Amino acid sequence: MANKRKIINDPVFGFISIPNEFIYDVLQHPYVQRLNRIRQLGLSYVVYPGAQHSRFLHSIGAMHLMSDAIASLRQKGVDITPAEADGAMIAILLHDLGHAPFSHVMEHTLIDGITHEEVSLIMMQEINREMNGALDTAIAIFRNTYSKHFLHQLISSQLDMDRMDYLCRDSFFTGVTEGSVASARIIKMLNVVDDRLVIEAKGIYSVEKFLVARRLMYWQVYLHKTSVAAEQLLIKILARAKQLANDGVDLFCAPALHYFLYQHLTGETFAQDSFALQQYALLDDADILSAIKAWQAHPDTTLRLLAEAFVNRRLFKGRLLSEPLSIQEREELKLQYAERFGISKSEAEYFFVEHVSTSNTYSEKDDSIDILYNDGTVRNIADASEMLNLQTLTYKPRKLYLFYYLMQ
Repeated sequence: MANKRKIINDPVFGFISIPNEFIYDVLQHPYVQRLNRIRQLGLSYVVYPGAQHSRFLHSIGAMHLMSDAIASLRQKGVDITPAEADGAMIAILLHDLGHAPFSHVMEHTLIDGITHEEVSLIMMQEINREMNGALDTAIAIFRNTYSKHFLHQLISSQLDMDRMDYLCRDSFFTGVTEGSVASARIIKMLNVVDDRLVIEAKGIYSVEKFLVARRLMYWQVYLHKTSVAAEQLLIKILARAKQLANDGVDLFCAPALHYFLYQHLTGETFAQDSFALQQYALLDDADILSAIKAWQAHPDTTLRLLAEAFVNRRLFKGRLLSEPLSIQEREELKLQYAERFGISKSEAEYFFVEHVSTSNTYSEKDDSIDILYNDGTVRNIADASEMLNLQTLTYKPRKLYLFYYLMQ
């Protein structure tokens, strides 16, 4: 293999080397290449036009940070074998395999009873079968069944390589500089005590900045009101399309999307029917966007209006609510849309939605972020930090919105 095929020029971290042919072969799998066709930030581009980067690029970046973390831990005497290093890098490379187009929209509309994390595992197991068990270690680390728990923490914890990359990367592509984190310094401060990841005490300020940056990114980017409005509009479009499909109405769409619109799919479907997984692996952003573009000419008034609004960026408007709408207020809204567009009151429900946005910076239920002091003692970041306490870290802001179609 020519050396030039093992190098990726990443705009965030510079030149990233693919460590070996084994990882390169995994990288070339169609399931992984599909991530090139799925945006990392879903509909955030309606607010931040630069947010066009793919989940593939994020996965490559997370793998690069994993490589750096392994190198840093080895320098401190932590035993990580070559097979474990490959396993950890492959596990983080594949951690987002199961994401559907536009993030969680599919989970709210076309699929019941299964999350993207569960689909990721099914896809990893399928690749493993094709590669005769070569991914056994990676899957064990991903599932947290491997003997070294700290390797799983590098993939899924409150200070993992996934979060480390997406904060740096999403900050870079959106231009929201408040989200930038000192990933290199945090990785240099990593250590392991009693099979758990810790951060050496001199890295505590970088961790504090990481936690603050994460909160800022959630409210400035991931939960930006306009981005959420666009997502809620997309959910309503797919929900309407699904209803029409259930009623036997013909809809133009790519074969993979057609399958998900016209079949009732659950978690059991994926476990028992390999065809469902094949169709899922073919589904990407282009399928959704091309269908919505075509649905602008559909005879169904509700689908047509919503599709036109989405394509032309006439997104749902958002209004902050102090309390949920009353039954009377909901009925009045439905009546307004029904009369304006000549549709039924049940169809009018596609034109508005109440939605709660919430996030937390730190969860007591997950692995804690632990700080290692020079005397060997270990303290939770909530106790160690002079700036952040447990109440500040675990506080979950909650915003209730009414998103609605603006009648012209």
